[in-house]
Amino acid sequence: MQVQFRECDFFNLWLWLEFNTVPSPMERQYVEEIFDSWFFLGKLGGFNAENLQVQETGLDISYLPYSEETAGRSMLSLMHNMGEIEYQGVWARCWFDLGTTDALAIDVLINALRQFSEEYVALERLIIGGENEDWPIPGSGQPTFFEEE
Repeated sequence: MQVQFRECDFFNLWLWLEFNTVPSPMERQYVEEIFDSWFFLGKLGGFNAENLQVQETGLDISYLPYSEETAGRSMLSLMHNMGEIEYQGVWARCWFDLGTTDALAIDVLINALRQFSEEYVALERLIIGGENEDWPIPGSGQPTFFEEE
């Protein structure tokens, strides 16, 4: 799975997934569960890079003295909002307001989607931010064409 970064605004971030083929309903459900789970963890402050006490300890975490004081001093790191996941052909997209969550969240999502692509449904590409020229973002200023009745 190729990962591309485009213009990123954490308060207005589109994520784009390109599948090898048009995703089946079951494949769509898997993707929706990944995004929903990722967002829920972010909404609860799970991606707070200021409080990585276990990670910073190293491999031997036996009897780690976890500090509530250190945890309490870290700034909140919360995702704010998630749009509906949309599909068009081999593409899926979803809008997020990542709020004050740390960039750690993006790494976690990339890692999860890479493994998902290896084990379950092959993904061609993940695009973080920006716009897909074939599928304009609502309100982006690009013309939207409607069929006349």
